Amino acid sequence: MSDRHRNGSGGEPADAARWVAELPKDTGHGRSPYERDRARVLHSAAFRRLAAKTQVHAAGTDDFLRTRLTHSLEVAQIAREMGARLGCDPDVVDTAGLAHDLGHPPFGHNGEAELDRLAAACGGFEGNAQTLRVLTRLEAKVLGPDGRSVGLNLTRASLDATGKYPWPRRSGERKFGVYADDRPVFDWLRAGAPAGGRRCLEAQVMDWADDVAYSVHDVEDGIHGGYVALRPLLADPDERAALCADVAAAYSGESPADLGEVLVELLADPVLAPLAGYDGSHRAQAALKATTSVLTGRFVSTVVAATGERRGPGPLRRYAADLVVPRRVRAQCALLKGIALRYVMRRPGSRCRYERQRQILAELVAVLTHRAPEALDEVFAPLWRAAPDDAARLRVVIDQVASLTDPAALAWHERLLAG
Repeated sequence: MSDRHRNGSGGEPADAARWVAELPKDTGHGRSPYERDRARVLHSAAFRRLAAKTQVHAAGTDDFLRTRLTHSLEVAQIAREMGARLGCDPDVVDTAGLAHDLGHPPFGHNGEAELDRLAAACGGFEGNAQTLRVLTRLEAKVLGPDGRSVGLNLTRASLDATGKYPWPRRSGERKFGVYADDRPVFDWLRAGAPAGGRRCLEAQVMDWADDVAYSVHDVEDGIHGGYVALRPLLADPDERAALCADVAAAYSGESPADLGEVLVELLADPVLAPLAGYDGSHRAQAALKATTSVLTGRFVSTVVAATGERRGPGPLRRYAADLVVPRRVRAQCALLKGIALRYVMRRPGSRCRYERQRQILAELVAVLTHRAPEALDEVFAPLWRAAPDDAARLRVVIDQVASLTDPAALAWHERLLAG
């Protein structure tokens, strides 16, 4: 499981290495290792389950709205285009976009926060750390020499590109990218990376693509669903101030006052003007889609241009450069995320729904802890039996619950706690 690492482009031998060596696969089509990585994620069970996992709106509540699956496809498309323009291997950034949310549990970020609380005795829970666990341990594809699963066994470059937070849990920080018992594969994939948790360029591209897709598309969904109306923001300075306070607390290091200046400029942009009177008609939907397209293109092109101006012509990949996101563009993106937060995620009735979701997950973890291994499915029961201590057994239970879709979590809860 070791190899000589050489820094450089995504084409270097160490970048294409896999945690467990595999025999050459002669398909007659000459696919690159990174094309194979992309196919492995696309065909995985974990990827398919994203179709029934919440993005912002509850999965399955509206045929128009996005799920984690549609969101991941959009992130991958944005990342692929942006990465290709910078000189990254397009399949590496595409794979990262497809894979970046594989570890997210039922009920979105609300479920993530509750599982973190429930998993305190085994190191907590974080969706990005869980993604690494899915890719390198839980997904069924490749077995190691000892017969244990090594997940999809992706290349070092692709695994590194999925790492938004390439560090273990640190005091005072909510985000992290690896659990303690996944350190061996994490240390392998980070071999040769700069110290201090610096992310490769492909991971930065994926992260920005995620922010762009999240901010623009969730506002699109909110406007279409009738949760977001721009007229109150246009007319009421107090409402604008409240939104900017939310954004400063959740998404941005900018002050509310500075965000307020950017918000006024953003609301005055002609691209947003047609959305103030959105009525759901064919014409209105076309205008909404045009706004989505223009904003996405603007956020991508501005960042590609700024990175190129600082680093010169490409190709740029791996650790040859950092992505440059201009301050105003980052603030605009944060404000759009804040609109989704304030008017969709915090809309009336949300609190009761979130409390119920947390209760369901807490009761599932409790009953599975009591009734394991018999109540676990065929993948997780053997892992529970092989676990050396209570903390490791709790981690298996958390893995089981995190793997469930939203509907499956509800069905398991009803079945296991009936009566």
